[in-house]
This record gives sequence, structure tokens and C-alpha cells, in this order.
Amino acid sequence: MSNLRERLRPLGLLAASSALDDILAVATKKRWGPTEILEHVADIEEKDRARRGLERRMSRSRLEKFKPMADFDWNWPSAVDRPLVESLLSLDFIDGARNVVLVASGGLGKTMIAQNIAHRAVLAGRSVLFLSAAQLLLDLAAQESARALERRLHYYAKIGLLVLDELGFLAFDNRNADLLFQVISRRYEKKSLVLTTNLAFAEWHTIFPSATCATALVERVVHHADIVKIEGESYRLRESQLAATSRSALRREKKPPPEN
Repeated sequence: MSNLRERLRPLGLLAASSALDDILAVATKKRWGPTEILEHVADIEEKDRARRGLERRMSRSRLEKFKPMADFDWNWPSAVDRPLVESLLSLDFIDGARNVVLVASGGLGKTMIAQNIAHRAVLAGRSVLFLSAAQLLLDLAAQESARALERRLHYYAKIGLLVLDELGFLAFDNRNADLLFQVISRRYEKKSLVLTTNLAFAEWHTIFPSATCATALVERVVHHADIVKIEGESYRLRESQLAATSRSALRREKKPPPEN
């Protein structure tokens, strides 16, 4: 038995090797023939490979802990296109190599929506990478040769769904603007991009070295894109205020009564 288990592993039948005792016990109990045993082994392997594939995609996506869309308070923003957001969560835009741009000031849930889109893409079997625009550019700028840089640009161009968070929080010099332009250009009309930004498109010239550069980037991003604008006050500010009110009430409850 142990010899058979070890022989299965080099063949790639890892799940069958681990569950061999159970497979044989069930086959004996149910009096399965060869076809039924092989079908059972195939089922076990398919489920195990799907699980391991999902784990690999999740690990490579760099998605950290995030809130599910069930926690999104649709009544808080003063303006948000809910039907559009829900349609984007179905991932139909990926097959058409369309982009998604989430435009909102801080604390309104644009990153949360982008994370949920990325997570659903991972579950759907897509290769996904979620990172901030700053992380992308730090990685590209750290490449020590033209060949290494080309390999990284090729990598970012081929990811099934690239999610760039927080574009607009930092200004770009000529070098970084060029690197970002290369990534976006290589994906243009080939692979989908999800982008979150706190700036309206008319304000992109404030973070790029020239208006021409900003215009060129905007054109490639929005040419085939669904744009979600979210307006309102910050969720985080509201939660902070509610927490402060709660702590204040708790302190009042614990305060000892005045002495007579």
C-alpha cells in the first residue's frame, strides 16, 4: 500500500495518494468496479487541483483582508451608480478588455469595490494582481537593467486583471509617468485594468509632469471604460465620529456619581 501511495505522487495524483486508504475502503464497501474507482479518483483530483489553483491565484493576487460587498452601505454616498457597480462585479467587462475607473474622494469605498471585483475575478479563475500605483512604480524603477525592466513590463502587461489603487495620491516625475504609460499602453485594448483615483480626469495634469502626458494616459484609460463616480462624505470619518461618540457615552456611564 505504501509503495502504491508513493508511486501515485510522481504521477501528479497527490490527492489520490493522500486519500488512498479512504478510496479503497469506499470502493470495497460499495463494491465499485474499475470505472467507478477511476471516476472517483478523477473527482478527487479535480477538486484538489481547483482548490490549489484558487490558493495560488489568491496568493499571487496580493489581495489582503477586505470587506465584502454585503457590508457596503449603499445609502451613505450622496451619489453612486449601484446597477453599474453590480454589473461590474459580474466581470463582463473583462472579456471585452474594458477598463473600470472608480473616482471618489477618500473613505467612500472605491478601494473596497475594486477589491471585491478582484476577488471575484480570482474565484472565476482569472489571474489577478492588486497593488497601489506607487508599488507598481517602485517595482519597475527598481529593475537594474533594460532587460529586467522589459521582463517586468511584460509581466504586468499579461496579468488577466490588473488593479491599480490610489492613483492621484502622489505626483509623478517624467520617469514614473513614462513607466505608467508603458504599462497602460501595453494593456490597451488587450487586458482589463481597474483603477481607483481621488482625482477627476480634469485634475490629472496636477500629478503628471505635463498636460500632454496626462491627456495621453486619460485617453487610453477611458477609451473603453466604465467610470464609477462616488460622491459624499467619508465612511471613515463617519465611523470615527460614531466611535468617538460611543467612547464618550461609555465614559459617562462609568463616571462615579458625585459625592453628597
